[in-house]
Amino acid sequence: MSLPAAPAAGPPPPLSALDHDREAITYFHPQDDREADQAPLRWSLVRRVFSYTRPHAAKRNWLFFLTFARGVQLPALAWMIGRTINGPIAGKDWRGIQFYAGGYLVLTLVMVATLYYRQRFALEMGEAVVHDMRSDLFRKLATLPMSFFNQTKFGRIISRMTSDIDSIRVGVQDVTFVLTVQACQMAGSAALMAWYDWKLLAIMLLLVPIIWFINEHYRREMSARLRKVQESWSRLSSTLAESVGGIRETQAFVRQEINAGFFRKLLDVHGGNNVGVARASAVFVPLLQMKSQLFLGVMALLGGYGALRWHGWAHVEVGDLVMFFFLANLFFEPVQVIGDRYNQALTAMAGAERLFRLLDQEPEWRDAPAAKPLPPVRGAVAFESVYFHYVPDRPVLLDVSFSVEPGQTVALVGHTGSGKTTVAALLQKLYLPSRGTVRIDGIDLLDVTSQSLHAQMGSVQQNNFLFSGSILENIRFARPEATEQDVRRTLRALDCLDMIETLPGGLGHEVGEKSAALSLGQRQVVCFARALLADPRIVVLDEATSAIDTLTERRLQRALEVLLRGRTAFVVAHRLSTMRQADMVLVMEHGRIVERGTHRSLLGSAGVYARLHAEFIGAND
Repeated sequence: MSLPAAPAAGPPPPLSALDHDREAITYFHPQDDREADQAPLRWSLVRRVFSYTRPHAAKRNWLFFLTFARGVQLPALAWMIGRTINGPIAGKDWRGIQFYAGGYLVLTLVMVATLYYRQRFALEMGEAVVHDMRSDLFRKLATLPMSFFNQTKFGRIISRMTSDIDSIRVGVQDVTFVLTVQACQMAGSAALMAWYDWKLLAIMLLLVPIIWFINEHYRREMSARLRKVQESWSRLSSTLAESVGGIRETQAFVRQEINAGFFRKLLDVHGGNNVGVARASAVFVPLLQMKSQLFLGVMALLGGYGALRWHGWAHVEVGDLVMFFFLANLFFEPVQVIGDRYNQALTAMAGAERLFRLLDQEPEWRDAPAAKPLPPVRGAVAFESVYFHYVPDRPVLLDVSFSVEPGQTVALVGHTGSGKTTVAALLQKLYLPSRGTVRIDGIDLLDVTSQSLHAQMGSVQQNNFLFSGSILENIRFARPEATEQDVRRTLRALDCLDMIETLPGGLGHEVGEKSAALSLGQRQVVCFARALLADPRIVVLDEATSAIDTLTERRLQRALEVLLRGRTAFVVAHRLSTMRQADMVLVMEHGRIVERGTHRSLLGSAGVYARLHAEFIGAND
């Protein structure tokens, strides 16, 4: 039984034009603390990421070997071209030309095979790493207490599992090995150019800082603009999702035109960001393409003059000049690639920081090291001077004490926020008391393992959550070894089997996304059956009948009288029928138990419960 929230003081003032512009950005998207897109390279993080490759050490080592081989193969091909021109071609040696052509063909085939296996092994290695990371993350999430999920946004958890780990995948399978290939290619090309003509190499190196500056400026500019595109696209997609999800409210409050105006403003922002990316690309792409052409032009002028006119130290063989053209392209080509991959490496570092921060997070509490499995219980429950707070200095429960005999049904009644659900959560050891003791059969819950406690408890929550799959699979969730006949007997005992059998497919009926294929009452029936199939000794029903119509409630109440016999039940009650049948009613206000007794005795005392009862009756007249 809860009182409605107090009404607002009055209607909000009309929005000005500026307010409308602001609302277009924030109405669907309240400001939130943003996570860093990139983080500096830290070798400790790199080592930890690559620790996930240890189970695949043989493949990893082969991959590094293929990566180094790939890095020197292209410079080797350029070297062979220069040797062929200076040697058999200059000497008009046809057999020598055939020999070098055969060697070139063999090296090309080896290069193709090397590229195939390098890419294949890299993709397999990346997938193996993210597979193990996601497995570790899911295992970690399953062990964290409820307080973590109350304090952490759902989107952040999904982001750790998806985008952050995907950025690490890119860092492992792409950035690491591509950077190694490009570095080897640059080093091999520079070594060959220095061996044959250090003078032309010196000229080329003078242009490297200019090219690097252009690349860095381009990368930063495009990164900033692309980030704006991603942010505006995120606003668009989430606004669309919220608008479709809340279409009933939109139509009910005649917000179609206003919301459409907000969406058009977001479209304008996103379109402007895309145009900005296109303009930046139009400026920088020609500059990036011109960088190597500029050097090649200078090299062609000086090298060609040296090959044709100069002699002595400035002379250049034609074959060496041709080889220099190839090697120069191989040297400059990685500059932009390295810049792009370095940017991806910083993104992977940010993802790795967030992932490992979550994996390393210590829960607020754990089962005590000496905790033992809870033996089979009779169901006696006692709260002894229990205090609790979710946030320090803001207590939710204050000196709550009561005792319940095995088989009794307890109704928890009070205003919203009075502490009813918190009592149920402490009983299930989803949280630990800040002070005081919770006991079952005289055993302090701090001394037992959570898993053994939950195995003897059944729970039905207000939001009646169902997993994707069939009705049968959802009911068997509490006891996977149960047969279909066991499930049918449970539904028959609830007097609700007919409600399920009338659905298409019966027990095999798919509940659909967010249980959309079932009515509220049908969802609640499935949740009741799921809890009772486990044959718990203690049952917690947290506002469990709030979504059930009167006819269905009558059927369930008759079944509950039989099924809860001999079991201890705690019911956060919103229905008069539940309160009337409870062995004990605990009336809570501001975290304290202000009244206790039976429905009849509390009505006779004309206290808080009687007042709530009168308000409830009046609200339902």
